[in-house]
Amino acid sequence: MPTVNVRYIVDDVASAIEFYTSLLGFEVEMHPGPGFAALRRDGFRFYLSATRGPGGASQAMPDGRVPEPGGWNRIQIEVTDLAAQAEKLQKAGVTMRSNIIEGLGGKQLIVDDPAGNPVELFEPKQQSTH
Repeated sequence: MPTVNVRYIVDDVASAIEFYTSLLGFEVEMHPGPGFAALRRDGFRFYLSATRGPGGASQAMPDGRVPEPGGWNRIQIEVTDLAAQAEKLQKAGVTMRSNIIEGLGGKQLIVDDPAGNPVELFEPKQQSTH
């Protein structure tokens, strides 16, 4: 079965590695050079690619646009205690795009990685056993 990977364009691969490994529980699978890294968490494979360099992810499109970080599409990481995770990230100086938002399926918090890419932390609503 093919593997599904997600790629984020980042300004600084080393800063992104530090953010995702020390604060969000990812492990480095591969880091062959300064412009690329592959991380893994719970079977999820996550590529980090620099905005510049020889890699394919940093090359300009035919219309001249170049890949850049940011936007609103995001990865979602499920957590068991969103309040504790939010406190940890806040103490680390992470930029919060939102406060904790409560919705039908649970609670979410959107933060920025060091390049400004959004990451959603999600705590699902506990199912009642009645």
